[in-house]
Amino acid sequence: MPNAPRGRNAGRKARVFVTGSADGLGHATAKTLLAEGHEVVVHVRSQARLSAVKELVDQGAVTTIGDLSDLARIRGLASQVNAIGPMDAVIHNAGVLSGSQLLVVNVVAPYLLTALIQRPKRLIYLSSSMHRGGRASLAGMDWSGRTSTGSYSDSKLFVTALAAAVARRWPDILSNAVDPGWVPTKMGGPSAPDDLRLGHLTQEWLATSDDPAALTSGGYWHHQQRQQPQAAVNDIRFQDLLLAELSHATSTKLA
Repeated sequence: MPNAPRGRNAGRKARVFVTGSADGLGHATAKTLLAEGHEVVVHVRSQARLSAVKELVDQGAVTTIGDLSDLARIRGLASQVNAIGPMDAVIHNAGVLSGSQLLVVNVVAPYLLTALIQRPKRLIYLSSSMHRGGRASLAGMDWSGRTSTGSYSDSKLFVTALAAAVARRWPDILSNAVDPGWVPTKMGGPSAPDDLRLGHLTQEWLATSDDPAALTSGGYWHHQQRQQPQAAVNDIRFQDLLLAELSHATSTKLA
């Protein structure tokens, strides 16, 4: 049974960008942050998805649009975010379960947005307990999305390692990965056994709280509890190989 939620910051208000805000955990995260008085920048894949965030926009959210399976549109999305102004936190929530675009959406997009968006104070990357089944091998991975390579577990291992690498490379910011649990969203399915509220609480807490535990970096979290990830996540050689692959695939280095 998880502990009671740790304290939230009642005074300071943050500007937070949440990718994949049209439904599921991203939508729930944005809705909660807005209710707490934070400034929220939401994201949808296309103009056709704008109706999915109308409720959030009516509550004051600012909208951005960009298909995370397309590098040019990811770059365009980063430009939109930068035009709004500096973010206090970015929550890399968007993800897909399968398909040829798996690595692009789940790994390349968070990397490229991290490299291109004006550096925020805090970065949160959505992981999964399934990252433990990922293979710590980058051989044969097609980062372009033209062919289907890598499993969902692989992609979550890679993005968790990315979060740890950013924490190491950028000691002036807070970078963490979160396992939200198996929750009843469109991706998780209606029979998922975990608590939906707890599925987005940790992201919100890491993005906005002044709780000393939330002001730490390089963690892998589940329901506000720091856990030990698969060993490859904190392997510096693996992190550097991953960053080199992503830098080559995107022609964009992480500063």
